[in-house]
Amino acid sequence: MATIGKVESLWRYPVKSMSGETLDEVFMGFSGVYGDRCFAFKNSSGRKGFPYLSATAQERMLRYRPQFRYPERAVQPPNLAEAMSISPGVNPANPDPHDLMVDVVTPSGTIVALDDPVLREMLCEGLRGENHLTLVRSDRALTDCRPVSLISLQTIQQVEAELGIPLDKRRFRSNVYFNLASGNGFAEDELVGRRLRIGSKAEIMLLERDPRCKMISLDPDTGEHNPEVLRKVAQIHSACAGIYCAVLVEGMVTKGDQIELLD
Repeated sequence: MATIGKVESLWRYPVKSMSGETLDEVFMGFSGVYGDRCFAFKNSSGRKGFPYLSATAQERMLRYRPQFRYPERAVQPPNLAEAMSISPGVNPANPDPHDLMVDVVTPSGTIVALDDPVLREMLCEGLRGENHLTLVRSDRALTDCRPVSLISLQTIQQVEAELGIPLDKRRFRSNVYFNLASGNGFAEDELVGRRLRIGSKAEIMLLERDPRCKMISLDPDTGEHNPEVLRKVAQIHSACAGIYCAVLVEGMVTKGDQIELLD
């Protein structure tokens, strides 16, 4: 087994298309990172294939900061230790919904419950047409495609160099940001179809390159749109940056963990 890099930071996004949070450790399960994108707002005017309100339509969503009401309960499944002690490792149970209750800090600094109708009214402001939002909760991460995403800092640095401007890594909204031992941008593309171990237990399969959309053109703090970001990635890298992954072996992953190539 060869060590190919190290975890630089771990991220999850409690509400789809709102601001994310960084953690020192996360539970990486078959359905995604625990607590990641476990809520979303379904929009009555959304496409059938993608019915959720996102920052591509409502850019100000990025300025809303969700936070778990009981953060100590939102790190890992409640019975993780007991489940893992049963050979060969039983799948841990889903949380009680009460454990993952979320409040949201609005751009003005006020705090509202995620299910407060006032929040839905705020999110509809400025949208065209009729928009009726419904809060959706899921034990499976409501990701666009695959349950886990990762990207190397070297890839982000290469995009920065190609654009000639600094980029906040949060634009890419990945779960795992890592430093590649090779130091080459987009080197993770060569690992598609291969298995990695992160830390002592979790294993993932790298399935495909991550096709990008308007989201990477939005400033993660202000929502300001710079279309040149996506345009440049599209011109040079076929609009892809980072990798989509599936989880093969569940486990805790910690900031600073080694990443090993298994095959």
